[in-house]
Amino acid sequence: MQNVLILAELGEGKELKNATLSAIEFGYSCLATVGGSLDILVLGSDTKDAVATLKKHGAGKVIVVEDPAFAHYLAEEYAPTVASIASSYGLLVATATTFGKDLLPRVAARLGAAYATDVSGVVTDGGELSFRRPMFAGNAIGYTTLKTAQKVVTVRQSEVQAHEAGGGESSVETAQRVAPSGNARSRIEHVALETVQSERPDLGDAKIVVSGGRALKERFFEVLEPLANTLGAALGASRAAVDAGYCPGDFQVGQTGKIVAPTLYFAIGISGAIQHIAGMKNSKVIVAINKDPDAPIFQVADYGLVADLFTAVPELVTALKNR
Repeated sequence: MQNVLILAELGEGKELKNATLSAIEFGYSCLATVGGSLDILVLGSDTKDAVATLKKHGAGKVIVVEDPAFAHYLAEEYAPTVASIASSYGLLVATATTFGKDLLPRVAARLGAAYATDVSGVVTDGGELSFRRPMFAGNAIGYTTLKTAQKVVTVRQSEVQAHEAGGGESSVETAQRVAPSGNARSRIEHVALETVQSERPDLGDAKIVVSGGRALKERFFEVLEPLANTLGAALGASRAAVDAGYCPGDFQVGQTGKIVAPTLYFAIGISGAIQHIAGMKNSKVIVAINKDPDAPIFQVADYGLVADLFTAVPELVTALKNR
């Protein structure tokens, strides 16, 4: 039996991040193999709306730690409280977002627990959980068995579907914040959060993503924004486009950027380097536009157009608007 604790992630607006629902789904898949119970932990300064949503996902209970110290995320502030509550669970799960991959290694260290990151699935091996993980930019799959009594994992949102509400309403239990000891908290403070403000969907949650590569050069937004606006899509980019300064780092899709799996993914002027493909290959439908017929992106695309993107994309926008 393996009791599971899911760590919820909240945005700066106090809203529940959709990525948390993938962690919940993964937690239930673990229980299906070894049994046990599942609870959800949420930390914040205003958790009311998030708790109302989390209660609908059939967990044994939703544990709430509400404190002004959690108004802005700081790993040094969150880690002691998460570790304290997680100490009575066999498995702690969060999504492999920036939040999860920053916080959970610190929690694992406090617990003396083995840690696996970017998990995409789970099987049983001799009665133990064995976690499926992509390796070498997704070109190989490995299985990791964690031998410690407590285990900590982050799960890829793009590999696990979001859990749907149901299974009864959970009870709510409050817990107290555990303050950092020594000088851990005094070494760091929240000054400000600078984000790209956009009315478009969040890149990690969007059902349609329009991504561009270095070939767009300074015309990145000029070419891609009309298509993204027409489709109601999020904007993404290859690492080369980000490194060249054509768009912000928040746009980067790939092994060292964001891992996405939308219903529809446009790769425009993207050659298809392994690093980029690792971040979007699980998209349901991939459309590639590139003037090089031998570009590797066409090997993973469902639909490919060999054309000059500066001509093809405006024509596509016109055709979509006419429909």
